[in-house]
Amino acid sequence: MCSAASKDLSAENPIDIHLDAYNAAFCELGLKWHWNEEIYQHLQSHDGAKSSIQTYLETQQAHLLKAYDVHFLTDMIHTAKNRCYELIVARGARAAAPIDWAEIQRHEVGF
Repeated sequence: MCSAASKDLSAENPIDIHLDAYNAAFCELGLKWHWNEEIYQHLQSHDGAKSSIQTYLETQQAHLLKAYDVHFLTDMIHTAKNRCYELIVARGARAAAPIDWAEIQRHEVGF
């Protein structure tokens, strides 16, 4: 299950909540990725969330597509992101410093 710091939705840009949800999903799935606002904004030029994820997989993580179907990975990431987003919103997110999911993951695996 993804974890997210409490944030105040009224004080935060909705894009930040989606970005945090993506990064929480990546962490939850054991993917060592971290999207910053620039990457996220660039991917938003695509038609929908799944298209954005698929584009990222095809352009930045193509090696994974040798072992996994692009639609399987896209659906898995999209589902985890939506679950994390709902959790963040349900917890009544409060403004806080950005979460460094890569750092959290390093601690979880003992680095």
